[in-house]
Amino acid sequence: MLVLLPPSETKSDGGSGGPLDLSALAFGSLTEIRDRLVGDLVTLAGDPEASRVALGLGKNSDTELARNAAVRTSPTRPALERYTGVLYDALGAGSFTKAQRAKAVDRIAVGSALFGAVRAGDPIPAYRLSGGSKLPGRPTLAAVWRDHLGPALRAAAGDELVVDLRSGTYQQLGRVPGAVTATVLTEAPDGSRSVVSHFNKHHKGLLARALVLTRADPTDIRAVARVAGRAGLRIEIASDTELVVLT
Repeated sequence: MLVLLPPSETKSDGGSGGPLDLSALAFGSLTEIRDRLVGDLVTLAGDPEASRVALGLGKNSDTELARNAAVRTSPTRPALERYTGVLYDALGAGSFTKAQRAKAVDRIAVGSALFGAVRAGDPIPAYRLSGGSKLPGRPTLAAVWRDHLGPALRAAAGDELVVDLRSGTYQQLGRVPGAVTATVLTEAPDGSRSVVSHFNKHHKGLLARALVLTRADPTDIRAVARVAGRAGLRIEIASDTELVVLT
C-alpha cells in the first residue's frame, strides 16, 4: 500500500543530514525536473520582491527567502520530520516505535511542488514552494509535473493499493487513476455537511496514522474503511474509489 500525503506550508528548521542530494531521493525518474526547479528557486531567492510575488509571501518573509536561497546547501532531515502542521500533528510520527517508523517509511510518500513526491524517509531541506505557485518565465507547476509524476507514482506502487490523501492542488501535479481518495465532511446537527479545512487536515492525518499502524495490508476501499473504522473514524463509502470521513 502507498499512502500519499499533502505537504505543508510550515516546515521544521535545521536537521542533522548533509546537503540536498537529489540522487538520494525516491522516484529517481524525477531528478532532472527537481534539479531544474531547485535551480529556479535559488535564482528567484536572489530577487526578494519577485520571490514574494511568485510565492505569495508577505513582507515578513525573510526566513522563507533564506531557506530557498540555501536549499542546495542547508541541512536535511527526513520528510516525515520536515513537514509540520495539523495533518502531521495528527499523524503523530514522533510517537512511532522503531518498527512503526519503518512501516511509515515504507508506506508513506509526500507530494511536493519542488520534488514532485518524496518518500517519508527521504532527506530534504526546508523550502517554500506551493503547488499553486508559478515561477517567473516557467509553465505552471501542474504543467511541469503532470506528465512525469503520475507515471512515477504508478510505477512505484506497482500492483499495490494507492490511498491518495493529497489536496486537489497536489493531485493535479500527478494523478493516480484508481487511487482511493478521502473527503472529510463536518456534519451539523441538522444533518447538513460541509468542508472545514482544519478538520479535513486533522482527520486525514488520523486516517494516515491508522493506515501506517495497522497490521493489515489493505487491497481495496472496503479494507481501508475497515482499518479507519477500527481506529475510531466515522466512514462512509461513497464510490469505488472515494471514502467520506465524517466529523
